[in-house]
Amino acid sequence: MQPRDLSDHSPYVPGRGVEEVARDRGIDPDDLIKLSSNENPHGPSPAAVEAIRERADRIHQYPKSSHTDLTAKLAEKWDVTPEQVWVSPGADGSIDYLSRAALDPGDEVLVPSPGFAYYAMSARYHHGAVSEYELDPGDDFAQDAEAVLTAYAGERIVYVTSPHNPTGSTMPLAEVEAIADATAEETLVVVDEAYGEFAEIDSAIPLVDERDDVAVLRTFSKAYGLAGLRIGYGVVPEAWGEAYARVNTPFAASELACRAAIAALDDEDHVSQSVETARWAREYIADEIDAPTVESAGNFVLAEVGDATGVTDAAQDRGVIVRDCTSFGLPNHVRISTGTREETREAVETLNETLADLGLGVRA
Repeated sequence: MQPRDLSDHSPYVPGRGVEEVARDRGIDPDDLIKLSSNENPHGPSPAAVEAIRERADRIHQYPKSSHTDLTAKLAEKWDVTPEQVWVSPGADGSIDYLSRAALDPGDEVLVPSPGFAYYAMSARYHHGAVSEYELDPGDDFAQDAEAVLTAYAGERIVYVTSPHNPTGSTMPLAEVEAIADATAEETLVVVDEAYGEFAEIDSAIPLVDERDDVAVLRTFSKAYGLAGLRIGYGVVPEAWGEAYARVNTPFAASELACRAAIAALDDEDHVSQSVETARWAREYIADEIDAPTVESAGNFVLAEVGDATGVTDAAQDRGVIVRDCTSFGLPNHVRISTGTREETREAVETLNETLADLGLGVRA
């Protein structure tokens, strides 16, 4: 007995963790700076931590009321109905829910290349097929409707990432509307705003109330610092609201995750500090790294270093973990997450020394 043919499925490749690098390199974990997973260097909201402590003795209960409370709070925040909010285990959970709700076997999705691997993975899990639209590195991976529509061939779902991972480029709302206007009535345009808090652009969520062919993904993993709890959500057209109960995994968002997210939504100071640090750090990286970079609206910067694997390996030996973007199809690029001011300065100095020693970078 064997599983079905999974040869078309590629595993997701995460950024390397502190513990595994420390073990492999024989380095004290406290001496490592991890800037590989776009995590919040300030940690979680203190209010979220307190909410977890207060609710820890209730984890024997299913998260019915907390899920309802979080849904209502998000609906109020975005001025939509509760039925339009699909709370999920991370934004990738909402991707799965949309795949279940939208895709018949053989239906196609259109995804950016390079881009977040899980769009395609989820489609294939649900017996869908995948097409790609290319973002041009010669144009700093700029995003516009033309790039998407040139590749569009009637796919059921079109994914847009704004800010885009791993490049940091954004898709203006006018371009999102142009895509939705030009695609078929049965095509859903999904705008992934996992890094939306860091960008100085408007969310696409208001479009969801105006039309029935746009949905938006959001997460608590980045600006809110709750990556370890796996909590996110989608905002869908009102006509899609009834589908949630038919496609979501029962009680997938945990009690502690929901309560932490509710508390984090009210901790505006923590979010403001996280966004301010990220914006400072991405400018510092772009200005000081000895390699060409792409302008970013996220909490990371993509740098062209010439040999991603060589640079990431050598940097780890020196105590800095950055993301090798070979798995994104960018073997010459690394993605550097924004850290605290101290971490960012130290990491850039180490990376510049690494580039010079390897004979890479613009000043090598």
